[in-house]
Amino acid sequence: MKISKIRDLLEADVLCGEELLDRDVHAACGSDMMSDVLAYVKDQAVLLTGLVNSQVIRTAEMMDMVCVVFVRSKRPTPEMIEIAKESGIVLLACAKRMYEACGTLYTNGLNGAKV
Repeated sequence: MKISKIRDLLEADVLCGEELLDRDVHAACGSDMMSDVLAYVKDQAVLLTGLVNSQVIRTAEMMDMVCVVFVRSKRPTPEMIEIAKESGIVLLACAKRMYEACGTLYTNGLNGAKV
C-alpha cells in the first residue's frame, strides 16, 4: 500500500516527507510500547502510535520503518520532525484512535507482518 493511500484512508496530515508518499508499505504495527516494536519483524512498515517522544523516531529508524502515524491527534515535537526528515521517515498525524486506525488499514488490505 502506498503511504499516500494511508494518508487518505486515515484522513491524516503530512507532517514531513511529503515527497515520499509514493513509497510502498508492506505491513503495519500499532503500539505505544517501543519494546514491543523492537520485537517486530523488520519490513517496509508503518508504525501507528500515540506515544510522542524521540524514541519513537529512533525505534522506527532502527526497524527500517518508512512511516509513523501519530493517532489520537498527537503531534510530534519539532525535534522529532527534524530527526524523521534526516532519516527519511514520513510522519503523519490523524484524529482516529489506534483501534480504528489499525482496523481501517487492515480492512483495506494492509496486514501485520509475518513473525
